[in-house]
Parts: sequence; C-alpha cells; structure tokens
Amino acid sequence: MGRPVVLSNGQLFVGLDESGLVHDFYYPYVGLENLTNARSSQHKIGVWVDGHFKWTDDGSWEINVDFEIDALISDIRLHSAELQVTLHLQDFIDSEHNALIRHITVANDADTERDIRLFTHQVFQISRAGRADTAIYVPDDHYLLDYKGRYCLLIAGKFDDGEDFDQYAVGNYGIEGKAGTYLDAEDGELSGNAVEHGGVDSVIRFRKLLKPGESTIIDYWIVAASSQNDAEDIHNEFKHQKMADRLRHVRQNWQEWMGSGDVEIPDFHQRSIQHSLLVIKAHCDQRGSVLASGDSSIFNFGRDYYCYCWPRDAAYALWPLIRLGHFEEAKQFLEFARDTMHPDGYLMHKYQPDRAIGSTWHPLVHGRRKELAIQEDETASVIFMLGELYEATKDKTLVENFYHSFIVPAADFMVSFVDPQTGLPHASYDLWEEKFLTSSYTVSTVIAGLQTAAKLAQVLERAHDAIKWEQAAESIRGNLDKLYHPDGYFRKGFLLQEDDTLVYDDTVDISSLYGPHMYAGLALNDPRVVSTAKHVEERILNSTPSGGVLRYENDNYFLTRRNYKGNPWIVSTLWLAQYYAATGQTEKATELLDWCLSRELPSGVLSEQFDPETGSPLGVTPLVWSHAEMVNTLLDLGGTS
Repeated sequence: MGRPVVLSNGQLFVGLDESGLVHDFYYPYVGLENLTNARSSQHKIGVWVDGHFKWTDDGSWEINVDFEIDALISDIRLHSAELQVTLHLQDFIDSEHNALIRHITVANDADTERDIRLFTHQVFQISRAGRADTAIYVPDDHYLLDYKGRYCLLIAGKFDDGEDFDQYAVGNYGIEGKAGTYLDAEDGELSGNAVEHGGVDSVIRFRKLLKPGESTIIDYWIVAASSQNDAEDIHNEFKHQKMADRLRHVRQNWQEWMGSGDVEIPDFHQRSIQHSLLVIKAHCDQRGSVLASGDSSIFNFGRDYYCYCWPRDAAYALWPLIRLGHFEEAKQFLEFARDTMHPDGYLMHKYQPDRAIGSTWHPLVHGRRKELAIQEDETASVIFMLGELYEATKDKTLVENFYHSFIVPAADFMVSFVDPQTGLPHASYDLWEEKFLTSSYTVSTVIAGLQTAAKLAQVLERAHDAIKWEQAAESIRGNLDKLYHPDGYFRKGFLLQEDDTLVYDDTVDISSLYGPHMYAGLALNDPRVVSTAKHVEERILNSTPSGGVLRYENDNYFLTRRNYKGNPWIVSTLWLAQYYAATGQTEKATELLDWCLSRELPSGVLSEQFDPETGSPLGVTPLVWSHAEMVNTLLDLGGTS
C-alpha cells in the first residue's frame, strides 16, 4: 500500500493511502518520527446515516484519490451508493502552523432529509512501544489532546457555520485485547469517555440534518506542537477563522512556489512534471534533508524505512529543481551535507533528517581489511550537484561559502582514495548499496566530481587546486578501459585483491551505461558507450512481460518471481530513455517514457519498481528518485534544458 498523496510544509509530513486515510504523520522533521500507528492501522473515517453505518475503507465505497495539479492539496472523492452520501476531501498542511487540515464537504445524495453523522478516528503512537501515551478531552476549549512529553497533538474541528463537533470518545487501541475505541462509532453514538493512557485512540463526531441534495462543510484539524499551550493557541485561532481562507492561502503559496523558478515548465506532460515537483518538494525538510520516501509501508516487508537522506538520492532529487530555477532547496541541502561530512572529506551512507548518521548494513571490514562503510559516488554526486547549482546561478558567493568547508575536503578525499595498482578509485559500495567494488558508475561520478571541483576552483582563481583535481580526473578517465569487458561493455566493476589481482563482476548494469556517458565525459558516439547500450538493450531491456528496464541482471531486491532476472524500475527505464533522447533516438525514448507514465497512480505518484508479470507497484510509493528522473526526462524530451 503506497501513498498516492503526500502533504508537507517542511516540518510536518502526512501520507494518505489509497483510501484517502492518514497513514503517515511525521513531525517535527520530514521523515524522522512517524507518530501514527502506521504499521498496523490508519486513521479511519466513518459515516452513519439513519441507522446505517459504514467505514470508508470497507471496500464498498467508490474512491478517487488525487491532488491538485499545482498545489499540495488533496482532491479526494468518496461515494457510497448504499448510503447515498458523497464526501469531498481537500487536505493540506497549513503554511504558518504545523497542522493537518481536512476540509470536508458532506453531500446528501438522497431525495429525503436525513440525519448524517461523520466520525473521524485518530490513532497515534507517540511513545516507541505505544504504551505510554495519553489521550484526553479538554472541555474548556473543546478538543482532544494526544500527548507524550514534548509531542502534543490537538484534535478538533467545526462546521463551516461555526458549530462544533458534538461527541467524542477516548479509549485503548491494540493493548489488553482491545481493538480500539473507533468501534464505538458504529452505532452512531460515542461514549464520551474522557481520558485513557497506554496505547490510545479517539473518535469525534460531527452531526447534521441535511435536506435532499444539500451539503455541509466540516473543517477538521490535527495541530502538532511541542506543548499544549502552543497547540491550544493555534486551535483557538482556527476556531475563529474560515478554513476555506486558509485553504486558499496554502494553494496560493504552492502556486507561487511552482511559478518561482526562472525556467518555464513546458506544456509537454505538464501535469506529470508539476505533480513530480510537488512530490519532491514535499520530501524536502526545511533544515536541508531530502527524504528518499515517506512511505512507511516498506517496514512491513523489510528491516527499515526509506525515511533517510541519502546524499546521492538528494542530489538527484534536486537536479530537476535546479534545472527549473528552484535553488533554495539545493542550498539548504548543501548546508546539510557540509555539516554532516566526515572530517576526512566523505559523506556517509545515509543520514537521518536531524543530521544524525543513519542505519547501515555496510561493514567496516571486508575480508581481513579495514574499509570505509561508504558509497563514494555520494560524495562525488553532491560536488557535481553543487557545480550544477553554480552554473545555473553564477553565484560566486555560493562557491566561496562552500569552498574550504566542503569542496576542498571532498575533492582531496577523492584524489587520495585511489588505488595505485589500478589508477582508479578504491572500492566502496555501489549505488545500489549492495556490492563492494570499484564500479564503472562510481568511477564515472568521481571523474565528474573532481572536474566540477576544478571548475569551481577556477571560479575563485585557485589555480593549484584546479590543476591538481583536473589532473586526477584525467588520470582516472585514462584508466576507464580497465573496467571495459572484451565483449564490448562497461562491467559493473571489479575488486582488487590483496595479491593485486582483479576479480571482475561482469554483470550488465544500467548504471554502467548512465555513468560513463553522463559523468565520465565520454562522447555519445564513443564506441564503448554505443556497445554498452547494445548490451543493455539485449540483456535488461524488456526482459520481462511487464517491459521496462532492470537495474541489472539477476537483481533479487523485491523479486517475487524467480524465473525472471529482476523487476523493472522507473529510474533505470528513464535513464535509458535519457540516453536515447541524448542520441537522437526520440521514438525509443518516448516509448520508455510512455511506459513509465502509464505506471503512474491516478494521482501521478510513481513507485520504485514493478512486478515483472503483473506490473503492479513494488517497493515504496512514491520514490522521490523516480519523480526526479521523470522530470529530467520530460525536460529532455520537451525541449527544455
């Protein structure tokens, strides 16, 4: 189950599932602390009409989950033919406060007046074990408070005419054999239980008599704050305002951001570009982190989330923003990278949004040798991205601000991290985080990183540094053929043994095509690039009934059908499309682009990979990297660069 709609303001991030229900609620960093019980449940919505009750996720509702074309505002429609009720939800994160607001239109589709009751359910898990939270009703200002320590979540709402919710219930959830107090809603009445602790949930009720064809608007909010007083101040502000006005303000802010770039978005698949930009922006924390994905459902199938900042993924996510003239996010990330860089000049595997080092499965030893648990391409990619930002802005101050604190240590590390036996970068983990080797892709990014550093040194007239880094890049490029297979393609890589022999990995990998032509400076008509592309076409393009491009041969990650060599990915498919676009093979590029576009969810959200037979999404949804490559490919084919 993915997240077809994600909402964010750079501090609070909410993911809505295929039923339009809240399934992820991250605060106070985008992607760090998920305060929902998302691994087992979601916040439910129920409707009672004249003695009949239905939860909107019971399978009987007609559901359409989308978001607006140029704003992070949901556009969700839920229709029950049985109840003859339609709900229209416009959900957003407030621009000024950390609050999720659901602007809900409830329509009576019947030809008689009816008593319609809407129930909203909340189930947070603030304490790590879900055993020490408190939920309590506060009568003075008429709200529910779910809290633990400095995490305070205030739940309330009102009708558009100012009338408040009329009933509430607080209870236990998932402990002592208790399913949850949400079940209290199914008879149309709530108990009014005012406090509970441990694993807790709560429900509030909105009741209205609606004439035939009549509708009413309910505004429901969850305020996130570090204290009850702060949350209460925001709540009281909301009580005396029209939420429709806040909705318009949020929409205007997103539209202004969308139009603030200095490059016009082309008409070519404009909706896909805009939705992808919004998804990328939603995953950008205002303190610099760029999250890989906020979809927590991956935890049910793996050992961890994607809720980390991989420097490489962040660089790719920011690349299309830079191309379209959105620079602030890249500057914030560069500060994040500078402040988290190891003193020796390299970036670690991944980071938490609060700048702590993220979890890893990369050991500090390989065989009998001590090794760094890094992917060197991440350091190189960020330097390259800094160069792209400079080329777009010509901001010399930017280079000055990062030169000694980031560029110099990173470039000097890349110069030093070379094996004299091969003249190529020492082994590190590949971009897919699996193989420890000197890979064609990483070598290519190091060439680009060093050349970028040399150009930035020239901007500041640092001739000595520029010459040193340029010479190192040329030396590495001169040894690229050591990665070239006699059969005519760039290998995945090799590992230098203690006796100076090389153990080759001859796997065909899409990155071994993308890296040399995108980063290593090889001409598109270079026979080595052309031949590598042919091997990609023959061995990992359209190798499954679903079509698309695999990451590499015999890729087992999320592979559900062992009779295939792997699952097709959006990133790898669009990388080949970009190669085709660059070489003038527009028809081939468009075919692969259309393959990816056809796999968008109705909301335009893209998954990571797909089942090789059914084509159903696998992995996280959305994956920010997928959206970044979608924008880049659309810009390439749409005539904007």
